Amino acid sequence: MKNLGYVIRRLFDMNYKAMLQKINAIHKKTGRSRLWILRDMQRCAVNYGAGYMDYDLFEMYNLTDQQRDTYITRGRNNALIKQYNDPAFGHFLRNKGEFNQRFQAFVRRDWVYLTDKEAALAFMGRHQVFMAKPMNGTCGKGIEKIRMADEDGPESVWEHLAANGEYLLEEVIRQHPAVSAIYPEAINTVRTVTIRKDGVTHVICTYFRIGNNGRHVDNFNSGGMVAPVDEKTGIVADRAIDKNKNLYAVHPMTGTPIQGFQFPDWEAAMDMVRQAAALIPEIGYLGWDIAFSEDGPMLVEGNEFPGHDIYQLPEHTPDKIGIMDKFRV
Repeated sequence: MKNLGYVIRRLFDMNYKAMLQKINAIHKKTGRSRLWILRDMQRCAVNYGAGYMDYDLFEMYNLTDQQRDTYITRGRNNALIKQYNDPAFGHFLRNKGEFNQRFQAFVRRDWVYLTDKEAALAFMGRHQVFMAKPMNGTCGKGIEKIRMADEDGPESVWEHLAANGEYLLEEVIRQHPAVSAIYPEAINTVRTVTIRKDGVTHVICTYFRIGNNGRHVDNFNSGGMVAPVDEKTGIVADRAIDKNKNLYAVHPMTGTPIQGFQFPDWEAAMDMVRQAAALIPEIGYLGWDIAFSEDGPMLVEGNEFPGHDIYQLPEHTPDKIGIMDKFRV
């Protein structure tokens, strides 16, 4: 038992205590022995690159080997990153300022560095509501929505933000009314995964990320929810789900339908990410976050480490078939 756990831990640099908690939870849910679950986890790790989080999230204990082989897992995702992405160019995506500069044609909104105090104060004069984003933040953490009417003036706002780190100030996106009707408190984006190979950019999959509970971010891991979108048509193909596995055909706060929603300007959005991917061919495997504004689609950010956890949730894969085949371009 000890050696088996050591092998798994070394394979995926696991939090051993958290893994044991998952094993206990699966044991309670399925009645299978802990030893069976541990050995099955090891098989999935070796054969499919699935860590213990994948094993639990995708409910691999309920899948056949043939079904398991259809899933993109953490190990397979990491292999794609290693295959397509040159880490020397990752800073263009991690640093929000560098991202906005390189992809300005697709960002299409006003922004400044907080460190340029004069420019930041002038920006606050132009925009009574704006977003303050940590320069290297992820998962929507640390983002603030600033309303100047609620503040003591530009100097006070600048001092507050400067005391907390490096920020980028961005003009608020004027979300398309149809998208805003679903949830107006956040910019609800579409995560679009692309792979660029032999000079051609392939759109692999698209997922609608939606805010909830009054929060100003749409991230799945920050209280939001996600629903699959047909990448060819731009139609939301299923219900949204949150991290607690609650399903929503309509948004719980607005009552606006989610499933069946047709995105505006879909072809323009897909053309945009294809053009954007061509601007950084050294990073061939990317996750783009697209906002749909009153004036058309625009980029919010790009991710050199596209997550894989939201793509094949059991509730969205009733046939128990994952989407790994889409990544084999």
